[in-house]
Amino acid sequence: MKCLQKQRELSESEECLRKARSQRLIQANEEILGMEGSQDLQFLLQGGDLLKVRSQSWKKTRFFQLKEDCKTMWHESKKILRTNQTFSLDDIASVRLGRQSEGLKKNTDEMVEDRCFTIVFKGRRKNLDLMASSDEEAKQWVSSLQKVVTNMNNLSKLQKREHWIFSCLKKADKNKDDKLSDSEVKNFLRLVNIEVDDVYREMLFKKCDKSNTGFLAGEEIEHFYELLTYREEIAVIYGEYARTSGFMSPQNLVEFLSKEQREKATLAEAHNIINKYEPDESAKEKKLLSKDGFLMFLHSPEALVLNPDHRGLHQDMSQPLNHYFISSSHNTYLMEDQLTGPSSTEAYVRALQKGCRCVELDCWDGSDEEPVIYHGYTLTSNILFRDAIQAIKDFAFKTSEYPVILSLENHCSVKQQEVMARHMSSILGSALVTAPLGDGMPSNFPSPQELKRKFLIKGKKLNKLEASFTPEAAPTDEDVTEEEESNDDEDEQKEEESSKKKKLKLAKELSDMVVYCRSVHFNGFQDARDHLSFYEMSSYKEKKALALAEEHANAYIRHNAEKLSRIYPAGSRTDSSNYDPVPLWNAGCQIVALNFQTSCSDMDVNQGRFLVNGRSGYVLKPAFMREVDTQFDPVTLTRGPWLQPKTLHVMVISAQQLPKVNNKKSSIVDPLVKVQIHGVPADANEKTTNYIENNGFNPAWNESFQFQVLVPDLALVRFAVRDHDSTSDDEFVGQYTLPFSSLKMGYRHVPLLNKNGDLLHYTGLFVHIMVVDAQ
Repeated sequence: MKCLQKQRELSESEECLRKARSQRLIQANEEILGMEGSQDLQFLLQGGDLLKVRSQSWKKTRFFQLKEDCKTMWHESKKILRTNQTFSLDDIASVRLGRQSEGLKKNTDEMVEDRCFTIVFKGRRKNLDLMASSDEEAKQWVSSLQKVVTNMNNLSKLQKREHWIFSCLKKADKNKDDKLSDSEVKNFLRLVNIEVDDVYREMLFKKCDKSNTGFLAGEEIEHFYELLTYREEIAVIYGEYARTSGFMSPQNLVEFLSKEQREKATLAEAHNIINKYEPDESAKEKKLLSKDGFLMFLHSPEALVLNPDHRGLHQDMSQPLNHYFISSSHNTYLMEDQLTGPSSTEAYVRALQKGCRCVELDCWDGSDEEPVIYHGYTLTSNILFRDAIQAIKDFAFKTSEYPVILSLENHCSVKQQEVMARHMSSILGSALVTAPLGDGMPSNFPSPQELKRKFLIKGKKLNKLEASFTPEAAPTDEDVTEEEESNDDEDEQKEEESSKKKKLKLAKELSDMVVYCRSVHFNGFQDARDHLSFYEMSSYKEKKALALAEEHANAYIRHNAEKLSRIYPAGSRTDSSNYDPVPLWNAGCQIVALNFQTSCSDMDVNQGRFLVNGRSGYVLKPAFMREVDTQFDPVTLTRGPWLQPKTLHVMVISAQQLPKVNNKKSSIVDPLVKVQIHGVPADANEKTTNYIENNGFNPAWNESFQFQVLVPDLALVRFAVRDHDSTSDDEFVGQYTLPFSSLKMGYRHVPLLNKNGDLLHYTGLFVHIMVVDAQ
């Protein structure tokens, strides 16, 4: 173990230099963030003591402070060799004032409610529960953090990239003298994920070292930065259209937009683009677009690969509920695996904030007559049912205003079912749908629009819904067949036989809350047509559902044109792995439930499906899947309105600032790009570029691919960047998935998401897209 050495104290002059340098660094970052003179930023830079809360017995004071880069939060640690605990503001998902987290509710008293706050991180990182010394101080911390995080998120792609590269330059300057030696330049290049040979690096260094001092300083560093970030592909495209004194005029820009981007653009729109994105005031006054302004425009949301008209709510939300694909979660309460992992209300919060609209609650008898939620017959921890309902209520409509379905797997005694009903009634109040909308017996589902900010219960029901409209309805037995997700994937027959024998006493109070989603067993499509009402729905394990989707696809689609279907993962997926949702969507299944806590390509595709329509969690199915007499079959395609053959041309041009896949200084990625089509079996395809050795900073491929797409309405396009490894599986770097119908043509930047589905702020792909009708 290395000996711990005390750092020598700085002399007075050295301390003055350090403070001056620190102030210059802060000022530069304040300018990038647009927060010059901000009291919120100054508060965080000054820092302060906070009580860190882990349990009732572990509450310790720690000093928290924002570092000079204005993006890294430092807090002291008392552990040996862990004196520099940091996290990036980029990793913060939200900051919540009050005792909103599970940990704070459990480990603090109500009287300190307004002194508490929680920093919620993206991905699987645990929340940071903190307590300030006063109510006002807590509000200041929350307000300041929220404002700085918001300002960072509002930076343009180029500004974020500039901030990142600037931070790397400062980090590479080991002796903090505001100069870069040749070895420090080498270190900087590794930090930004590029390995260049010594000859090229020395050539670049000498080209910039105008003073011949053996160091780069001031304008020399700026020149080095310009050479490093120069993008030849952008220069070539810009050069073709910059025909007005070396600049783009509004007329030149209109020509570029119509010819290359295939957009109907007017001169007025071109003027707006110049006014919005041109950074040079003199060029803007002359109504000209410089190369920098052109690049800023290409990085803007309106010019990305996703059609900006599809980002917001753009679909008809007045169709019946079963006419939509619905973002759905399986065993939502679990944070990790299905056998021993923790259950948490935070898992519901995270799923809902990702746009999930159907969450699952496995309910069991708990102590003190309070029902609990956990994965039955396993070692997963449990949470109180009432806490889960409260968390769902608090966060249900933060991301989307459209209805949330509570899928109940009920194993409780009648007495505790009555408690469940009381909790849902008191907590959800009038937002809980307990009777059909309108007058009389409905003949179809209400629409998402009609159910805005409402909760629906999916579960067992004693009587048919029609009975509530019959004054003298026949009394029913209180016994219903228990609904339980089976762990047996081997023998469907045994499962069905055993499930028929399991009986559950059902409380009338809970039964009456089930209106539009009554759970019933599936006994075949003919039986469903003959005996089931529109609101009666079945749950299918993935194996059964996939068999139906492959062997009886058209019958399944017709079934789902009238009713709802829910699919859930096989019981053998104890590691919380997922299955491919695409074949089930192809069969018209609406509630395809996945393990939201697991990062995988299946969740990437799910996120891509629900990326559009305002991330509402509802995506309208194509018209040919909403007709009860449709002839569409995704497996054996025939002629029909679904058949709209397209040829997709994709040129993968380059990437910018790809992240490292591990933190080793010497680790540089060898990136390759996979372009995948997910859709009907005939459309499924994948093509891969060559890998670029030792360059994650600005790799260029310039490789073209062609895809035939027969059913574009169901197709998704996935761009996946991987780190090539000749001895093992390639490692994930980033990905982006979107509906085929939401692609924009022309030269487009493709944002990249990390494993958890969060945006990688500084990175992206640059591609050229063309879609034409197939001959």
